[in-house]
Amino acid sequence: MDDGKPSGPKAKWWSRPSTGRAVPAGPEESASVADAAEDTSVHGVAPAAEPAAEAVTRPAEPPAPPLAEPPVPVEPPAPRAQPLHAPDEYSTPPYGGPGPWAPAPPVQRPVPTPAHGTPVPPPYAGTNGQGAAVHVAAPVPVHAPAPAAQGAGGAYAAAPQPHAVPQQHHHGPTPPPQQPHPAQHELQPQISQWLRYDPWGAPQQPLTHAGPPLGADPQPRRRRRGSALIGAALLALVAGGIGGGIGAYAERNGGLTTVELPQAGRDSGGRAPDSVAGIASSALPSVVTLHVSGSAESGTGTGFVLDKKGHILTNNHVVAPAGSNGDITVTFSGGETAPAEIVGKDSGYDLAVVKVTGVSGLKPLPLGNSDNVQVGDPVVAIGAPFDLSNTVTSGIISAKQRPITAGGEKGDGSDVSYVDALQTDAPINPGNSGGPLVDSEAHVIGINSAIRGADSGSGLDGGQSGSIGLGFAIPINQGKRVAEELINTGKATHPVIGVTLDMKFTGDGAKVGGKGADGGSAVTADGPADKAGIKPGDIITEVEGGRVHSGEELIVKIRAHRPGDRLGLRLTRDGKELSMTLTLGSASGT
Repeated sequence: MDDGKPSGPKAKWWSRPSTGRAVPAGPEESASVADAAEDTSVHGVAPAAEPAAEAVTRPAEPPAPPLAEPPVPVEPPAPRAQPLHAPDEYSTPPYGGPGPWAPAPPVQRPVPTPAHGTPVPPPYAGTNGQGAAVHVAAPVPVHAPAPAAQGAGGAYAAAPQPHAVPQQHHHGPTPPPQQPHPAQHELQPQISQWLRYDPWGAPQQPLTHAGPPLGADPQPRRRRRGSALIGAALLALVAGGIGGGIGAYAERNGGLTTVELPQAGRDSGGRAPDSVAGIASSALPSVVTLHVSGSAESGTGTGFVLDKKGHILTNNHVVAPAGSNGDITVTFSGGETAPAEIVGKDSGYDLAVVKVTGVSGLKPLPLGNSDNVQVGDPVVAIGAPFDLSNTVTSGIISAKQRPITAGGEKGDGSDVSYVDALQTDAPINPGNSGGPLVDSEAHVIGINSAIRGADSGSGLDGGQSGSIGLGFAIPINQGKRVAEELINTGKATHPVIGVTLDMKFTGDGAKVGGKGADGGSAVTADGPADKAGIKPGDIITEVEGGRVHSGEELIVKIRAHRPGDRLGLRLTRDGKELSMTLTLGSASGT
């Protein structure tokens, strides 16, 4: 029996997204409106109250756009909870529908929505009653003008705008018109979601979401973050390159500022007279370099000034390449040069004197006393090793009365020199020959004459291997006597004893030979030895208390004295030791 009551289920008031409340109508009108509401509730849009004379037609909803991914399966909706009270057939509140006396639910008027609706992500879309997801668009108010439809490429087709329906009057005061809030445009997507919310539907994701709004593209922020990272990386690269360039420049150029290192100021230049610098400063003006050239050979040596007349003392083997008509050029320490000529020379002593003319301001080098020299005394050697003029080296006296023989290149022995030498470790090299060996007072105590080379025996500048710390100098006492004789007479005299020695004797001592060079007696008649009682075959073992081990050593010890000196000798004859005294004779040198 139809008594005007609705026969179908009726939507509850909290699920109707209507913007106003309609006036109660008759049974037929209520049923038609309810049916219409039931038919459209799945789309989330409630129909507005319309006059009974006009039929309201609703445009078909556009089909849902194809989903990029298959819909997420959802669990079947839970059975609706049954109210505790039986349905009220008169729809009396609070369990029935709202009556004309009930207050309207507090809602906000939605803002106009585009024709294509507001897209809702699949998790928030409703179902079609069979568990399939249905695309839901935001409600379009009937009073709002329809927006322009999108073109053919749009996501949705434009829906035709229904005719405006006059609002039904209801009993009660008319609510004042609500002014749209400025934030409504920003809250529209959230309001639409709340209006479509169905508490009895299937469980869905929460309507609130932390982070960007639903449907917003997160790519711009990621792009902004990526751009910021790229910019920071480029800035770091540029800064690193600039810093590296500055560091490399500073390392190569010693910094970006001018470096000024601390330095001591100039001193007065004074040195202690007994220091090497003081000795060199005093002796260098008197030392000269000799350049000798002859028809067959040439050489370089050193000499020193003996007096203001221009006499210069040097070695015989330094001036020997000039021969009888060679050239000798003397270069002084200041660079001045002058020609020189030989005054006299002696191969037995390996000494020579040359003289320069036309030179003023000569500074003679003072002579010392070689008998006062002690082993260990400091000495300084000055010369021109390998033609390096004004070279100064220093050392000590390593030994005294070192018997050496030098020369012998001619083969006949006429160029052999016998020297009772001073040994020194001051570096002496080829070119130092003839230079002075001075003591701590800058006095000459020797004439540098020979070195011991590593690849050869002793010789007058014969080895070219350089200094190994074994240098030999003629004592200045011997050099002074020979120089005076050469300047005064042009020749030097040699002390002799008047015997011929057996140079092949290998025993200890100097043995007097059996025969002389001319086939006669080895002892010169009426000579110093004959007068002292020396006979052929005697072996001389000591001279003035000093041991003699060979014939060369006996010659060296005799040459260290002047003619006319008295010498005490010890000898062995037929196994007996004898002592005697003799006076040295004189012989002309060559």
